[in-house]
Amino acid sequence: MAYDPNNVFAKILRGEIPSLKILEDEHVLAFMDIMPWSEGHTLVIPRAAARNLFEIQPHALAKLIERTQTVAQAVQKAFKPDGLRLVQNNEPAAGQTVFHLHFHIVPCYEGVPLLIHQPVMADQALLRAHAERIRKELP
Repeated sequence: MAYDPNNVFAKILRGEIPSLKILEDEHVLAFMDIMPWSEGHTLVIPRAAARNLFEIQPHALAKLIERTQTVAQAVQKAFKPDGLRLVQNNEPAAGQTVFHLHFHIVPCYEGVPLLIHQPVMADQALLRAHAERIRKELP
């Protein structure tokens, strides 16, 4: 299927939908997931219009991976989880629900189940506080 320029992440990139930004540059945007699987769940997306991993140019993917690592390190420092899951799904059969390439950075805590794809929006004040914690840990 073709890339849809009206997907929710494309709208976030254009500023049509608000987001709680963590990091933004000419290559990527990182922001808080509004339906987090755990505390500190962050998304990193390329500015490049790519439906999935197979459609992005290698140089844009390299920048995306670099920034994903940077944000993941900040999440690790900010939340000190017991583990950290990095998730990237391609197409519906693999669990992709927004068809703009993205990475989930998901802190994992012993004894705390993940709320994967639960239709529960987090409190905006809490997400703002989480975003600030992560931003403080960026280089």
